[in-house]
Amino acid sequence: MNSLGPAAGGMRIRVGHLYPEYLNIYADRGNIAVLARRAALRGHELEVSAVTIGDEVRPGAHDLLYIGGGQDREQALIAPDLAAKGPAIAAAVEDGAALLAVCGGYQLLGRGYRGRHGDSMPGVGLFPHETVAGERRMIGDVLLESELVPGEPRTIAGFENHAGRTRLDAGAEPLGRVVAGFGNDGESGYEGARVGRAIGTYLHGPLLPRNPWLADWLLAQALAHASGGEPPELEPLPDRLEAEAHAVSARRARERGGRN
Repeated sequence: MNSLGPAAGGMRIRVGHLYPEYLNIYADRGNIAVLARRAALRGHELEVSAVTIGDEVRPGAHDLLYIGGGQDREQALIAPDLAAKGPAIAAAVEDGAALLAVCGGYQLLGRGYRGRHGDSMPGVGLFPHETVAGERRMIGDVLLESELVPGEPRTIAGFENHAGRTRLDAGAEPLGRVVAGFGNDGESGYEGARVGRAIGTYLHGPLLPRNPWLADWLLAQALAHASGGEPPELEPLPDRLEAEAHAVSARRARERGGRN
């Protein structure tokens, strides 16, 4: 974090990182690093604070909430505490805060997760879905088509590794449509979920280094909350390496083919 604060005219984006010591599989912490760097290049500062077991999600304290992925053991450890934070998380999103949930965090921000042995973990209930573990893991590169910005379809590339089958309620909004890979359940053709400025996804890798437009979408939503205004149009950055990373991941997913 930039200890000098934001540049002149810049803003401080307050990020609550949920359970960083428990949920950081597949280097999901790298998503925070990407957000911090892309914010700093525009003169803004990411102020990241850990929110862990026993901590409160205080009203108005965060412009962006982030939760990564973990194995079932880590999910079971934090699930009751996370569920207790559910009303405060839902209130933050309702108030306009942005949120990114990855894999295990995505599962637990639904109504709950039932493991392979029938053990049930309580969920937050933010996303309209339920998750049940299947026998076969769904692993590999994934490519999505997404339209977070109406009329501007974009692709999202990443890597999935999950046994959970997440089924969205009828009428729920997914993050995207599966071009290649499994997605939420290997059947519906959808991946992830969206509620307002909150998005959830199974894509690891981490997700944001190879999808810079998605990182910027999250930053713009968080800046809107921080300023009390509309999401700003961020000046473009020289994303040559990021574009190459996206292209490699997308090619691998296309070579893999559809749901298999």
